[in-house]
Amino acid sequence: MSFKNDLILRVARGEAVERPPVWLMRQAGRFLHEYRATRARAGSFKTMIAQPEYAAEVSLQPVDLIGVDAAIIFSDILVIPEAMGLDYEMRPGEGPFFPETVRNMSELKRLHPVAEESNLDHTHAAIRLVKKELAGRVPLIG
Repeated sequence: MSFKNDLILRVARGEAVERPPVWLMRQAGRFLHEYRATRARAGSFKTMIAQPEYAAEVSLQPVDLIGVDAAIIFSDILVIPEAMGLDYEMRPGEGPFFPETVRNMSELKRLHPVAEESNLDHTHAAIRLVKKELAGRVPLIG
């Protein structure tokens, strides 16, 4: 696939480029009014990750509003333990909290293999939506 803006890919290949690529850690984040509005509509961080439409929307906002050189899929490392059957809560002012943790082999055996792709369908759907909306403008990373 070719991109209108492939700057980040050329840098990754070690090619000389006209300027450093720009993207931001947490580029879909609290500093964007649009992100905060989407977060309010979604009602929770977990809903934004679990609903592909919200995840796609906030993934695209920095590309559309700031003009960054790559889109970053809006997700979280916590989708992996959740996909394995280890639920978590987001506690205001604290962050993630696991009501049940894995303390021994029998509890570990209770978890599902991450290879069960259906456990990550929402993430795959968000990736498809973002790629479609980007239409080759910039690469999608994350």
